[in-house]
Amino acid sequence: MLFQPTVSALNHLLTQSGWALQRMAIHAGKTARFTIAPFIFSYTIQNDGTLCAASTDVSADASCVIPPSLLPRLVLHDEAASAQIESCGDTALLTEIFYLSRHLHWDAAEDLSRVTGDIAAERIVLYAKSGQQHVQDAAFNLSQALAEYWTEESPLLAKSTHIADFVQQTDKLRDDVARLEQRISRLSNS
Repeated sequence: MLFQPTVSALNHLLTQSGWALQRMAIHAGKTARFTIAPFIFSYTIQNDGTLCAASTDVSADASCVIPPSLLPRLVLHDEAASAQIESCGDTALLTEIFYLSRHLHWDAAEDLSRVTGDIAAERIVLYAKSGQQHVQDAAFNLSQALAEYWTEESPLLAKSTHIADFVQQTDKLRDDVARLEQRISRLSNS
């Protein structure tokens, strides 16, 4: 009951793109469990490809454990984050779940058009995407400016060239000390 909104949202996404329903219907009757601490979501696939909430007591055919720290990276479609998801069970079902997680997208304009009309919905979505891009660009530019300030103006961070030089000098010192130890050892044995 608590997770009914997730079932509704996922079913909306699946229904919005008919191809996804067809792919899910192949796995009808199977149950998938997702653990995102402290929550556990279990879904059973229906004959038509939609999902229904399943009890956590039901045996899962496929299971995924997703650390909460990965969620922001997964939202940004970071492939390295996807590789860190622990999964076990029915490999065909898991393959389908991961495929859908990469290719199933919400068509916001379609839903918004019911309220505002097609043209207004498309423009609102376009402006929202443009605004999102401006925010991302501003965040990137700010991070670059802060990195430059902290390495050049108020050295709080070390430059990568300085770190490389330090590592090289440390390696040379280690080698010199090893050679000196060998000389001392040879002289003391003579």
